[in-house]
Amino acid sequence: PILYSYFRSSCSWRVRIALALKGISYDLVPVNLLKEGGQQFSAEFKAVNPMQQVPALKIDGIALSQSLAIIHYLEDTRPNPRLLPQDPKKRAKVRMIADHIVSGIQPLQNQSILKQMGEKKMEWAQNCIASGFQALEQILQHTAGCYCVGDEVSMADLCLVPQVFNAERFKVDMGPYPTITRINKALLELEAFKVSHPSRQPDTPAELRA
Repeated sequence: PILYSYFRSSCSWRVRIALALKGISYDLVPVNLLKEGGQQFSAEFKAVNPMQQVPALKIDGIALSQSLAIIHYLEDTRPNPRLLPQDPKKRAKVRMIADHIVSGIQPLQNQSILKQMGEKKMEWAQNCIASGFQALEQILQHTAGCYCVGDEVSMADLCLVPQVFNAERFKVDMGPYPTITRINKALLELEAFKVSHPSRQPDTPAELRA
């Protein structure tokens, strides 16, 4: 497998966690979203992913983009350890939380949107994340055990940790979100979350390395 990734991309991090949890080794091709006007816009990368976004994964003779589509494929083809519960109600909750982050928070504060916000980008990002986290905190109070849904790591957790990392980058006050904070802390203790962390990637700048 070949993963096209950017060290700080939260969408790429989700996939790196899934690959680590499932014990899938891969070659990493860094795509720097800032250098040369954004390497994702190169003709070479556009041939891999016409949406010109990371991550993209070449695996089993196919090229996939969109982090959740990639994770679903890994789940379908390499089911252990499971990232979706077998119980339909729990499974629905995992998907709901993942979608809440992937559709309702992250796209509003990603790089392409922030570029258009100019000087207001910090304030915009903080507001988008805070309003999303207010809802997420409420949801997690009903679904959480050790992790987002019960006591098993799921796809929801793969989405949560990178989003909290973004919140901290944008200096969001995490005080109002004790459940999110507790789960995030527990997940960061796990090896798969450590090895996939933005501070430990081949393309992490020296000053940001762990």
